[in-house]
Order: sequence, then C-alpha cells, then structure tokens
Amino acid sequence: MIQEIQLRILPEIAANEQRLKEYLSKENGISLKQLNAVRILKRSIDARQRTVFVNLKVRAYINEMPADDEYIHTTYKKVENAPQVIVVGAGPGGLFAALKLIEEGIKPIIVERGKNVRDRKKDIALISREHIVDPESNYSFGEGGAGAYSDGKLYTRSKKRGNTDKILNVFCQHGASTSILVDTHPHIGTDKLPGVIEKMRNTILECGGEVHFETRMDALIIENNEVKGIETNTGKTLLGPVILATGHSARDVYRWLAANNVDIEAKGIAVGVRLEHPQMLIDQIQYHNKNGRGDYLPAAEYSFVTQVEGRGVYSFCMCPGGFVVPAASGPEQVVVNGMSPSNRGSKWSNSGMVVEIHPEDFPEYAKYGPLALMEFQEELEHQCWMQGGRRQTAPAQRMVDFTKGKLGSSLPDSSYSPGLVSSPLHFWMPQFITKRLSQGFQQFGKFSHGFLTNEATMIGVETRTSSPVRIIRDSESLQHITIKGLFPCGEGAGYAGGIVSAGIDGERCAESAAKYVQAI
Repeated sequence: MIQEIQLRILPEIAANEQRLKEYLSKENGISLKQLNAVRILKRSIDARQRTVFVNLKVRAYINEMPADDEYIHTTYKKVENAPQVIVVGAGPGGLFAALKLIEEGIKPIIVERGKNVRDRKKDIALISREHIVDPESNYSFGEGGAGAYSDGKLYTRSKKRGNTDKILNVFCQHGASTSILVDTHPHIGTDKLPGVIEKMRNTILECGGEVHFETRMDALIIENNEVKGIETNTGKTLLGPVILATGHSARDVYRWLAANNVDIEAKGIAVGVRLEHPQMLIDQIQYHNKNGRGDYLPAAEYSFVTQVEGRGVYSFCMCPGGFVVPAASGPEQVVVNGMSPSNRGSKWSNSGMVVEIHPEDFPEYAKYGPLALMEFQEELEHQCWMQGGRRQTAPAQRMVDFTKGKLGSSLPDSSYSPGLVSSPLHFWMPQFITKRLSQGFQQFGKFSHGFLTNEATMIGVETRTSSPVRIIRDSESLQHITIKGLFPCGEGAGYAGGIVSAGIDGERCAESAAKYVQAI
C-alpha cells in the first residue's frame, strides 16, 4: 500500500530518514516494520515564526518497495536522416529546443559561438586572474549559456507546471540530483551543472544531431520574408528554419536585426547592483537565531520587493552560500552576477538588488530606437569599468554608506575574486536608480531587522537581468511576426527569464518549428 502524507516537522527529523520513519510510524499509526521506504515528494522551509519547520509531502511505501526511478524518462529518436532545423545558441533555450526537436523527429543543428562547457571554464578563470575577457567565451557565451557558470538555480514563476516538471525531469535524466524535483527552490549548482550539460549534448549527438562550437551566426539568410538558413564566421552556410536562442547578451545579433529591418522593440529591464552579506548574518535574520542555521537547515535565502516612486525595487537571483562573479561579455565592461556551488558552502550570500526601468525612463536614449536600453546598459557597464580602474576590479560601497550618501574608507571582505575598489555609487550611478535603491534598502531594513548594515557591500553593476530587446513573434505560431521560418526563443528574444523558463520556451519553439518543417 502507498500513502501520501503531508507533514510539518522539525528540521532535525526531516534531515534523518530513520527519524522520519519513526515519526510517521508514531503519528500515523503505521507499523515501523511494514514501512519499507519513504520518498519525499515536496520540501519547503517555513521560517516565518521563531520555531522553524520543514513542510514535507511524502510517499510512504507500506509492505511494498518503490520503483527504481524517481523521475520520468523521455525517449529520444534517431534523427540523422531527418529534416533539419538550425538552433543558434547552446544555452538552456537552445539545448531544450534541440532535445525537443529530436522528440519530434527533426534533426537539430546547434551553432554556438563559444566553447564547450569544459574549455569555457578556462577562459572564465582568466577573467579573475588576468582581467581578460574573451568576447566569445565568458560567463554569457558558451555551452550552457549564462546559467551554466552563474548559478544553476531552477526556480521559475511560470504557471506551466506540466512543462516545468518536464524540464526538471530531463535534467535528472542527464545526471542532476532528484532533489530538484522535491525542493521549492530547486538548485543544481555551478559545480554540477556542467556535467549535466555535457550529457545533454551527448544525447543530441548520439541521436544524430550536430553541435558546432566556436561558430558564430553572422547573418540570417532571408529571401522573400522567409529564413532559409544562416551564415557563420567559419564560412559555413547552414540551411533550414532557425530557432534563435542567442541569450540576453548577444548585442551583435540585436544590431544585425535592427540594421536589416527585422522587427524588434525595446523592452523594460532592471538595473542595480550585487548586494553581498555574510551568510551567517542572513542565517541569523531569516532563522531568528543568533547561532545561525545550525546543523539541519540549509543556507538561508531571502526575497524582497517593494514599489518606490512607481517602479519596482527587488532582489533578484539570490545566491546563498555563493560568490559574486565578473560577467562582462566584451572589452571595457564591468558587469557582476552571482553563483552558488551545490553545497552553498561559502561564507557569503549575494543577490541582485535592482530597479525596474522602462524605455521611457531614459528619453535621452530614444535616438537608439529599439536598442535604447541596450545602449544604456552598455554605457553604464563602461562607466563601471572606468570606475574600477579599467580592469575587472569592481566599484563597491558599504550599504549604509550608500543610503547616507557617504564614501567610506574601507570595504568588507568579499567573494569577488578580481577585487573591489571603494567608489561612491550613490554619486555616479543614475539618480533614477540610486534614489529608488536607497529607499528600497531602508524599507527592507524595516521588514528584516539587521539587513540594512555596513557589513553588506554593494558591488557595481548588475545590468544583465534580462534582455533589453524583444524580437517580436506571433503568439500562436511563435514565428517572427513578419518573417517565416524564424523562431525567436528564450531570454535573448525577450520571452523568458532564467534556466527553466528558457527551457520551456525552447520546447515550445521546437514544437512550432517541427510543425513548420512538416508542413513544407
């Protein structure tokens, strides 16, 4: 017999399988001898009160054993001789699009401007050690996309629960821990995700798909408002419909689209800083305990949001037990992001703290048309590079000093390995942003006593929260609104925000592209 049971228990019980079985036996009248296994289906932390509880949904196996697999397998077809679709970009949107094409009996041809996920790691290391940014291989470009080495969190607010579960199950099929099927905020970790990505690539290759690294799309081939293929920097011309999944930092792609009259529009983004606290302090605040999280709780997370003068101010991509990383994708830029290893074991936590902006908020950039906020991003990142000493050293300021308009003489220790330089962010960043950030911080400090502190460091700048451009597509066919055979996809197209939502959009675009091919 199988029973599904909801539990609200102490962390020390939830962390020990035998104690969990004993609790179930006592509270639900189940014989301990007959309770062969307990499988956790869902897990979340409730830290709203002084006593922290763990909410579990469990499946109890009484006088029977569970099946071996904890996830749903997807069957992939052999497609080496099938019609082909070009997938530009090997981030989550492109990888999941390619896998879905294989399910649909279509051969994916992936072109990725960056390197494979392992070789890419060497170029990322150079950013911290030598302050060198390879414009084709960095935190944004390369196999796995921006999520591979800037956190691997899988949380999404998407309401498409069936599709979300599919994405998580595919990750498990390729080596991710099945804990991602359980946790409210699932996380693979930057130390584990590269291996998962490699296995996804191997599935694509084994089924007959192709993956071309260090191959940048330089132009779409468009005839009579229909995409026929792409031209690449290697001299190769690849023919077929195109799923365009280039990520939110492919500014050369946006410029090509604008120059060639492909319909795009400026899209609102959010801009601010990375805010870094000691993880122990966040644990103390969130778990209401001066001793922090103790032995049985994970590194604490937080989420803040408020409105200041008509614009949202909120935390973004919170990384408990993580690191702040240099995320520039070209020369003369400083951009920061956050990541966490799977154990979330560092002594710092960080999150993006950003202000919502719309194209109309900066009318001086209207001359750039649909590229207005992209140009704003680029100029702010260049200014940050100048403030940082024309290296990947990042300008930074203590949190309370920022709210008081004061430049302190020192900075706390930081996880940001290229180094920090003390800088008056309140002075040189746009007032539209700094004023709202300051008021937001003061509100968050009232919500959460101890959060507003000079132990926290603001590190500039966080600009790559999402794409500043939307490539306009038809809501039904997911094709470009005027160009047949072009399927704008994922974060870079302006239709996703994170690994899971990009994966969902990749699958949807693949389904539409398959229908398009089959109708030709």
